[in-house]
Amino acid sequence: MVFVQSLIEALESLATNKLRSGLTILGIVIGVAAVISMLSIGRGAEATITGSIQGIGTNLIFVFREMNGEIRNPKPLTLGDAQAINDPFQAPSIAGVAPVLQSNSKVTAGGENTVTVINGVTPDYGPLRNINVTEGEFINQEHLLGQASVALLGPATAEALFGRKAGLVGETVRIEGRPFRIIGILESVGGSSFGNQDDQILVPLTTAQTRLIIRNPRNRVDTIFAQAIDAGSVPQAREEIAQILRSRHRTEVGADDFSIFTQEDFLDTARTITNVLTIFLGGIAAISLLVGGIGIMNIMLVSVTERTREIGLRKALGARRVDILVQFLVESSLLSLIGGLIGILLGWAIAFAVGKVAESSGTPISPSIGLDVVLLATLFSTAVGLFFGLYPANRAASLEPVEALRYE
Repeated sequence: MVFVQSLIEALESLATNKLRSGLTILGIVIGVAAVISMLSIGRGAEATITGSIQGIGTNLIFVFREMNGEIRNPKPLTLGDAQAINDPFQAPSIAGVAPVLQSNSKVTAGGENTVTVINGVTPDYGPLRNINVTEGEFINQEHLLGQASVALLGPATAEALFGRKAGLVGETVRIEGRPFRIIGILESVGGSSFGNQDDQILVPLTTAQTRLIIRNPRNRVDTIFAQAIDAGSVPQAREEIAQILRSRHRTEVGADDFSIFTQEDFLDTARTITNVLTIFLGGIAAISLLVGGIGIMNIMLVSVTERTREIGLRKALGARRVDILVQFLVESSLLSLIGGLIGILLGWAIAFAVGKVAESSGTPISPSIGLDVVLLATLFSTAVGLFFGLYPANRAASLEPVEALRYE
């Protein structure tokens, strides 16, 4: 009953000073909206990044040449290494292997030109990396054995050269001046940790080795992609690859001339970075709540000063100290709660707008506003009201009736 009466009195007090109450609430609104929008955008960015990493394939293992200058006479990765990793007797946990040779090259077609990534790949590369074509076909064994001058274009590359992404099978592009017949257009997958996957050209590995990307030794490759038979086999598959390469490269203990990463490694790194950024942005946004809380304290102190005689009169008529304390705490909490609720709606609107802007700019981010974020912002804003209203409320409750009645 006391609480209900205090709530009614708090509403009447706020209504009496509408402009002052509105400006105080605005500080909380801005703080809560900033916290919710920053946290939701951070979560959306994390989901986008992790989704792009997961979209490059399942149970993937990446093998690179170690570029550490402290390794003496590091050996390059070769096709022989890839074949050994693909041997079911040496690596029973491996389901597939795809060596890749990569370089940037100038590509021309119909008077247009661009510089893009050229990947020399095998037929296993497509299913292993979850790559599909919207038209045409993928590179097959005949193309590989015949060192065929054929190419698959990413949609961004096709758009840059031809101004369209369909009806291009049979057309010709020139890579470093050499003609290649287009046999297919890749499905759009967007960007990832490995660059823009829509801006690339795939050619048969043997063609790349002999005509486009000449390396020494000739059977050298830049990256070996391996796929474990299932998610639970990834650690074992990783160890099998390491043992095979150590044996083939005859490296010293602790001096591997190669690096092995799994999807989980990239995901952990991405999550760590996005979590740090989200916490950092959320912390900055929380400062707005702190400023809003100081505004509440300031207004409540002014309110206590203005209502000193009222407080004295109430205490003289029998109001207890706790009654006065509850009255002012309810008033400060009500200010922050109203601000928190409006801030939630504003934060959702800001996050939604940022998502639309990101989508229109080609960087799809879907801000995620979870119930935990809403509850956190609401409870935090209410706690701010209670905390910053405690001192003014205690000051009001501590006034002596006689002194309060004499106050001018």
